[in-house]
Amino acid sequence: MLISYFHEDLMNRLAAQCQVQVISALVEGNSLRAIVRMTGVALNTITKSLVDMGCACAAYHHRHVRNVRGPSLAM
Repeated sequence: MLISYFHEDLMNRLAAQCQVQVISALVEGNSLRAIVRMTGVALNTITKSLVDMGCACAAYHHRHVRNVRGPSLAM
């Protein structure tokens, strides 16, 4: 059946080493186009990786950061 070709498990995934290179370059502050030139990874793939990493960081923050008080305004 044609629909089975679009199952999530059959989608192409970026190799772990390439994912590390892309995320490291993003963290270092490189532009998206610079990362495309450095790694050869497509711009859409880099953008999707950025969104996925942001969601993972937000979930981690939501699970682990608790009882943080803001700065005191009294001097």
